[in-house]
Amino acid sequence: MTDIEIAQSCEMKPIGEIAATANIPEEYLEAYGKYKAKISLDILKREARENKLVLVTAMTPTPAGEGKTTTTIGLADGLRHIGKSADVALREPSLGPVFGIKGGAAGGGWAQVVPMEDINLHFTGDMHAIGAANNLLAAMLDNHIYQGNSLQIDPRRITWKRCVDMNDRQLRFVTDGLGGRVNGVPREDGYDITVASEVMAILCLSDSVRDLKERLSKVIVGYTFDEKPVTAGDLKAQGAMAALLKDALKPNLVQSLEGTPAFVHGGPFANIAHGCNSVLATKAARRLCEYTVTEAGFGADLGAEKFLDIKCRYADMKPDAVVIVATIRALKMHGGVDKKNLAPENLDALEKGLPNLLRHVDNIKNVYHLPSVIALNRFPTDTDAEIETVIRRCRELGVNTVLSDVWAEGGAGGAALAREVVRLCEEESNADFRYAYELDMPIIDKVKAVAKRIYRAKHVVFTPKAEKEIAKLTAMGYGKLPVCIAKTQYSFSDDATLIGAPEGFNLHVKGVRISAGAGFIVVLTGDIMTMPGLPRVPSAERIDVSDDGVISGLF
Repeated sequence: MTDIEIAQSCEMKPIGEIAATANIPEEYLEAYGKYKAKISLDILKREARENKLVLVTAMTPTPAGEGKTTTTIGLADGLRHIGKSADVALREPSLGPVFGIKGGAAGGGWAQVVPMEDINLHFTGDMHAIGAANNLLAAMLDNHIYQGNSLQIDPRRITWKRCVDMNDRQLRFVTDGLGGRVNGVPREDGYDITVASEVMAILCLSDSVRDLKERLSKVIVGYTFDEKPVTAGDLKAQGAMAALLKDALKPNLVQSLEGTPAFVHGGPFANIAHGCNSVLATKAARRLCEYTVTEAGFGADLGAEKFLDIKCRYADMKPDAVVIVATIRALKMHGGVDKKNLAPENLDALEKGLPNLLRHVDNIKNVYHLPSVIALNRFPTDTDAEIETVIRRCRELGVNTVLSDVWAEGGAGGAALAREVVRLCEEESNADFRYAYELDMPIIDKVKAVAKRIYRAKHVVFTPKAEKEIAKLTAMGYGKLPVCIAKTQYSFSDDATLIGAPEGFNLHVKGVRISAGAGFIVVLTGDIMTMPGLPRVPSAERIDVSDDGVISGLF
């Protein structure tokens, strides 16, 4: 059975029952049909307790897949399977990848969140609200210029783009405002995919409506003719933008196939932004159960680093345990094996690929000082010798490896992993947790700290353009913000072809830009795409809907 067929074969519980399981009183529930709901932000005022927080991250991604979201959901189900009270907090999928190359993003096999079709498509309308708020600001910006430009905005130095939640390379660079004076001011423009919008990052880091409006007001949309920044607050746009985002700010509640409460909310890119679900969803989830399982995008060098150095700073939280997801197939790819030849036993390739996983483990253990465990997603082709090799090598770093079979068995297949997570939370401590850098360090030194401590780069090379931008941001008062390094997800380096655990490489910083509303500095390495394109054969070609409304081909 496909993922969508498995999801459609299961009988969902009414969302009121799921809310009751999560100890959410009815008055805090705003139902969106039978099986999904928004949660009132007043739930955060009811209880101050915070449970055990478990972060799920992964080794460096490969085309073979690691199953991070599947493991996250299966672990939450596994905790409930062994008698613990647990919920899960996840990001919302973007329509772009759903119809592009990746397909659905609600887990897989028997470890999914449902209703799978709704979550992957329009869900509760959050993505549309974020796009509307982003594009309202763009419209107000261009209207201000058209109506006389009292702020003296330089049309050549506008940094704010429009957005749409679809992979559409045709919109990366556009010229608009054509057709004569009454149709606007002609200028070069462009689109980002909605999840790359700073509005998405802001929504996911805000802890209240007040905080949301304050962050929106700080968004820099461009610069004046004398190079002064212009903000959304200068355009008086933050109130209307917040009005569009009022409901989107509330966490969404759904369920896993086994009835585990699932908070699915927000979805910023894990390279151009911080790659985590919303602070509000995580905080709400932590007040309701003994254990909250959450995930961060891509590998631990991107998603986990940003979760720990950005989200944990702003939300004043730290994980009690970290799960690092790996597969023997992916490890062999990092050892140089082609994707078509991953099934046969290959201990030599496995040994060559293992340093990638071990580096991520070492970072979590010795940079951030957090308890951790390896979740090894088992495939039928994995041999006992290969499994034993992984267990032995990870044990040398003092980290246990637990086999996970949640794709095939759901919560039962995650019970062993759940027991190890409980042991970590109860017997080991996160008291020594540290960030990879301190905020009072200069911007350049913060970038170097991540590059050298997490990626293991030998040098960081800044272009003259990047150095000039860093000096300008420092002079503007943004030097104390955390850094969000945008690089390829496929390597510790900025070169996607350098797989495994490369050393002695240079990290090349091409430029920096400020996300003043979100509260971080985006550091650009390599070529980061904020508007993906569709592949030669997009997933959209396989998606259909029957006469009775049943969707097929989603994943």
